[in-house]
Amino acid sequence: MGEKSAKKKQYILDKARVVFSEKGFKNVTMKDIVDACDISRGGLYLYFSSTEDIFLEVLATESDEDDDEAINAALSGDASAGDMLALFLKEQKKDILRKKNNLTVATYEYYSVKKQSVKDNPLKVKFDTSVRIVEKLIENGVDNGEFVCENPLGCARNLMYVVEGLKISSKTIGISEEAIDRELMYVLEGLVSDELNS
Repeated sequence: MGEKSAKKKQYILDKARVVFSEKGFKNVTMKDIVDACDISRGGLYLYFSSTEDIFLEVLATESDEDDDEAINAALSGDASAGDMLALFLKEQKKDILRKKNNLTVATYEYYSVKKQSVKDNPLKVKFDTSVRIVEKLIENGVDNGEFVCENPLGCARNLMYVVEGLKISSKTIGISEEAIDRELMYVLEGLVSDELNS
């Protein structure tokens, strides 16, 4: 694919992302994307054959980093494990609160009806990557005396289940920033022993 074609394809994906974030997955038609891109239907079909093809490509561009790179980035630098975990959770909170260009509803709509193996599901891959990052941060915190935790993997899984629940709640029943902070702090308080607080 030439440079001009690659730019056109990326333009379509960028516009489609906005459409999916506004309308979900199941309510989007090829006409919606044609209108958003201000191109002909034929021009769109040169790149994609269906809304599903477009959506899956939009999701594929969502993953910012390779799993190992994400884990290494979380563990690099001079910051403490607690600081790194706080930064990780701050990013999660921004994602929970993001109103524009948020694909949460569309993604859950798509995967609630599509039968796909668990290992190929991008939601599962993203969740597992986040669990591994948090697990490594907790292990580092235990090693340097910041945290007390008998089961870093279990704690990491629990924290990410809370984050996923908050994402869904923010899009379905609504949740305040204070409530998000409270729920995340509740999980984190379990990592810090009374001895470390005094």
